[in-house]
Amino acid sequence: MNTLPQRADLALATGLDVRLAARSGTLRDQTSGLARGHVQGNLAILPADLASSFLRFCQRNPKACPLIGVSEPGDPRVPELGADLDIRTDLPLYRIWRDGELVDEVTDVSSVWRDDLVSFVIGCSFSFEEALMADGIVLRHIAEGTNVPMYRTNIPTQPSGPFHGPLVVSMRPLKPADAIRAVQITSRFPAVHGAPVHLGKPEMIGIKDLDAPDYGEPVRLADHEIPVFWACGVTPQSVVAAARPSFAITHAPGYMLVTDLKNSRLANG
Repeated sequence: MNTLPQRADLALATGLDVRLAARSGTLRDQTSGLARGHVQGNLAILPADLASSFLRFCQRNPKACPLIGVSEPGDPRVPELGADLDIRTDLPLYRIWRDGELVDEVTDVSSVWRDDLVSFVIGCSFSFEEALMADGIVLRHIAEGTNVPMYRTNIPTQPSGPFHGPLVVSMRPLKPADAIRAVQITSRFPAVHGAPVHLGKPEMIGIKDLDAPDYGEPVRLADHEIPVFWACGVTPQSVVAAARPSFAITHAPGYMLVTDLKNSRLANG
């Protein structure tokens, strides 16, 4: 299916438009660049008996897991993020985990929904990309229509209860001058990961091969560019794999929940 006309339409759509497209099955693509101006979120859904430990995990790791919304147990709504929002259907692609193992990727989790599930929505770096592009910074994964590359690192997260594991980062290749400007711009957006955690030399944070991301798709690094790494909301997926809860649901990397919140509300200063 050719998704290019659909992506062009949804780039200027509302968060609700994108959610309805996912809900109806007409959107099955990653969400970078869609509903410009609207906050996007990573998703982690866990049984209620693990919710307090995971909440503390997010509080102890705010760069990777800046919470923007939490549901009540069993409630598929997150009212602060959108009036017409169903967490079971409104993302283009979900991952289902059992005992820390990825067992399925589906477009609707209604059939596995349970009354004890709590949804955590975590700020996404797709939201600060708008501010970078407005400043004239070219983001290659958007220009080329691909998913951003993401990598597990050797940087440990701060544990909470059973939750522990390595930090995941997203990477964007930038000219050095643009990288400096990107630090300045994204530092104003702590609700969506804030400033980068590392610039240059990926081997220093345990990344052996930029052409082999753990999630997403590789992007070309030109001779005049350096890799710039931001903490990533896919970190809970590395944590789920390490903590091995009996059941969990996450978004598929790059396939986000698009909310009704505006990016402009997230900026400090």
